[in-house]
Amino acid sequence: MKQYVLGVESTAHTFSVSVVSSEGEILSNTKSVYTPQAGSGIHPFEASQSHLRAAGQVLEGAVEESGIASSGLEAVCYSMGPGLGPCLRVGAVVARTLASTLHKPLVPVNHAVGHIELGCLLTGAKDPVVLLVSGGHTMVIAYSGGRWRVLGETLDLTLGQLLDQFGRHSGLASPCGSTIETAASNSSTYHRLPYSVKGNDVSFSGLLTAAKSMTDSGKSFESVSFSIQETAFAMVVEVTERALAFTGKREVLVVGGVAANARLSEMMTKMASRHSASVSLIPVEYSGDCGAQIAWTGLLAHRMGVRVPVSEAKVRQSWRLDSVDIPWRK
Repeated sequence: MKQYVLGVESTAHTFSVSVVSSEGEILSNTKSVYTPQAGSGIHPFEASQSHLRAAGQVLEGAVEESGIASSGLEAVCYSMGPGLGPCLRVGAVVARTLASTLHKPLVPVNHAVGHIELGCLLTGAKDPVVLLVSGGHTMVIAYSGGRWRVLGETLDLTLGQLLDQFGRHSGLASPCGSTIETAASNSSTYHRLPYSVKGNDVSFSGLLTAAKSMTDSGKSFESVSFSIQETAFAMVVEVTERALAFTGKREVLVVGGVAANARLSEMMTKMASRHSASVSLIPVEYSGDCGAQIAWTGLLAHRMGVRVPVSEAKVRQSWRLDSVDIPWRK
């Protein structure tokens, strides 16, 4: 019998609600995105207030679009973490209230695991090496022994933070990735930037400092954007290639907001072809934070009996994905 669950995502700038079925159908994926002023990053309190104002309309819209009555839901799922505390708490309150009102189980979901599991659903990837690149994460991951294991990660900034901080320095408003991608496509001038791979980890802070200095000294935004992409993407492709060779897997999956970048996709595809591996990229409309990643992963967890009492539900601003048991993959 087909089952339906609802997922609430609120880790950062996006408040989103989705209803999915046990057959992997995404019946709705409604969202509201907080946009800071130009030159500014996400202010956690302001973002949480934006989520509060949008929550009722987003929730109502998602349920209406899905065509599934609230009483027909099997469970309510929410992003417990990691993320910004004020933003996480808004989603938790909405989910707790709904679960309590409907007398449904409440399922906590790790946001990063949600990116991976939704990517596997939408691309058909079974056992991939995963590159998770977003504003909150830059990790190379593979499944082993009941958990997703981190094989490499950033030592400072995430790839999304690198792009956003460079963009804000140039007067843009976060998120800046798509604007930088467009600017980079209009240049072929490469400026040498720090390339920092340490073991299978990466570091972007030196690259960011150098890129800011270049624009301050008169180098064009387009050429520096091109140089940032070529350098940073080469770094994450290198560590992904090393993980692919180490694990012997034959699939690569790219998820997270930066997965929408066409140049990253091109570089990753060329690398994987050398190893006779396939590359899957999450569809652009689901690459950023969304309720669907929480709903689908929550449904997988719900099947295995994962839940928390409404009275004990909480949020975790720091919650590494490699500390999360994944019983549905055993």
